[in-house]
Amino acid sequence: MDENQFSGHLPEGLCSSQTLQDFTVNNNSLSGPIPESLKNCASLVRARFDGNQFTGNLSESFSIYPHLEFIFLSNNNFSGELSNNWGRCKNLTTLLIANNSITGHIPPEFGNLPNLGALDLSSNQIAGEIPKELGKLKSIQRLLLNDNQLSGGIPLELGSLTDLLSLDLSVNLLNGSIPGSIGECQQLTILNLSSNSLSHSIPSQLGKLIHLNLLDLSHNFLIGEIPTEFGSLNNLETLNLSHNNLSGFIPKALAELPSIPHIDLSFNELEGPIPCGKAFANATIEQLKGNKGLCGNITGVRPCDSPQLVKKHENGQKLALIIALPLVGALMLLSAFAGILFFHEKRKKDPKVKDGDVKGGDVFSISLFDGKEMYENILKVTQDFDPTFCIGKGGHGSVYKANLPLANTVAVKRLHHLSESADQEGFLKEIRALTKIKHRNIVKLQGYCSSAKYSFLVFEYLERGSLAKLLSIEEEAKKLDWQKRIKIIKGIAHALSYMHHDCSPPIVHRDISSNNVLLDSEYEAHVSDFGTAKLLKIDSSNWSAVAGTYGYVAPELAYTMRVTEKCDVYSFGVLTLEVIKGSHPGDFIPHLTSPTSVNIQLKDLLDQQLPYPGQEVEETLVSILKLARACLNVDPQSRPTMHMISSLLSMGAQALPKHLHGDFQLA
Repeated sequence: MDENQFSGHLPEGLCSSQTLQDFTVNNNSLSGPIPESLKNCASLVRARFDGNQFTGNLSESFSIYPHLEFIFLSNNNFSGELSNNWGRCKNLTTLLIANNSITGHIPPEFGNLPNLGALDLSSNQIAGEIPKELGKLKSIQRLLLNDNQLSGGIPLELGSLTDLLSLDLSVNLLNGSIPGSIGECQQLTILNLSSNSLSHSIPSQLGKLIHLNLLDLSHNFLIGEIPTEFGSLNNLETLNLSHNNLSGFIPKALAELPSIPHIDLSFNELEGPIPCGKAFANATIEQLKGNKGLCGNITGVRPCDSPQLVKKHENGQKLALIIALPLVGALMLLSAFAGILFFHEKRKKDPKVKDGDVKGGDVFSISLFDGKEMYENILKVTQDFDPTFCIGKGGHGSVYKANLPLANTVAVKRLHHLSESADQEGFLKEIRALTKIKHRNIVKLQGYCSSAKYSFLVFEYLERGSLAKLLSIEEEAKKLDWQKRIKIIKGIAHALSYMHHDCSPPIVHRDISSNNVLLDSEYEAHVSDFGTAKLLKIDSSNWSAVAGTYGYVAPELAYTMRVTEKCDVYSFGVLTLEVIKGSHPGDFIPHLTSPTSVNIQLKDLLDQQLPYPGQEVEETLVSILKLARACLNVDPQSRPTMHMISSLLSMGAQALPKHLHGDFQLA
């Protein structure tokens, strides 16, 4: 009875004889619940209910079918949770339940289906972790779990699915690294892990997937270089690595692949010349934009023979002070701590070491260039840190703009000389935090120096300055339209999610405010100033004195002084309101979080300097405001995590969980 125009409910008694084997009513307009007679129809072998408007609790509508081989339930209005009874249908080869309203978790019992070849649970609201038991599905060829709310890591056990052809885990809340074991699924033709919160580098083992037609890792937080092993993926038709934090050069081996109709490397941190080859023969700026360091003969990309690039190349990029190199970062960090301690001890014991004496080699630095030369250059161009070059001040240091030779502009943060112990402690704290971090939304540390006279850090220079400054200037604030402000909020969330959930041990910033968010030329947000950053040691109490900026500090710090990631979550909520309102919310926060705030007018929360947003942007802003309100919960444990916030903002307004809405409504 498939593909007709039947409507109404299914009648009772369809399987009263208990001999019904095939039942297909797909692609009609049928509605209502599944009849009790079909629920108890143990003789069913093949059934198709897909493409209708059936309703009811899925776990109550179906039972155990010992002979069932395939059942299609996709594209209906089923609700409820997945029953572990499906794991007892031992003859199942195909189970499709996509595009319904299923909640709950994936039962581990699904791994007990030895003949299952296709499992499609996509486009539901399934949460929890992917059970490792799915790695026992030795016959599986299609595993589609995309567009849900799955969290946790990707199980290593999925690498044992050697017959797998298609794996789609996109649009979820997955985090952690991509398991190298996925490279053992060598029959894969489709691998889609996009729109999650995956981090770390791309495993080189993915280069073993020589049958891949589609590889999509976009919209994650992946770092490191594009593996040269991708040069073996000769069957690729679509490669999407966009919207990550990938760095380094585009591998020449990738360019030498046969022409890839759809390739997207945009919005990363790639650099150097775009290699010549078939893969990029018809490339456009849209596929490569957002990578400031790339050059080549593509319209919209700067040519590689530009004077600035030639100068940098001829001088070996002497002032590329990047410290967080994967292979040497740990060694350099240890050397930094040892060196600074040694230097300070030497200064105590050796009276001949004088302030300002850098000629005798008393400059301690870590960089990929001559540290002494860099030290002297910075003092020269800032005229020994003359106040005219100062562009900002914080509790732990003053920031200076330094126009170094070869047109390199950097920001130099000179630590205030308080007591020697306090100075050293703050300096080491900032170094410790920043050398562990590499993220597109966090200000990059490019190097540092310490002498008897000065200790300072060298950062990338961000053209537009602080978010606080732009919001305070009417002309600049008007340039921050709603899309830019939403982008800024997302960037801050991504940065904090990385610090809390992808750094080990986790890093709590403790001073999130509009003063400590800098913007580049494209209005991309970069979190800065780690002067009060605290690394959370697992199983420790993490008690500390109150730190942060007044108006952003979580209320619990006033009486417990216990530092947790939820302190940053509260500050993020305040800052989000500030970005949308155009000014610090101040006394509006208690009103917003009180039970009487049920019918707040949206216009009261918007920056009046901007035009009222259109419907789509308005819906997004309302969702963000509700999320911000959840961040301001007085109970820290009731606040969402930054990982949840980051993931929800990436997925859009429709992804906001209902439990965050509460009774709060914006008219």
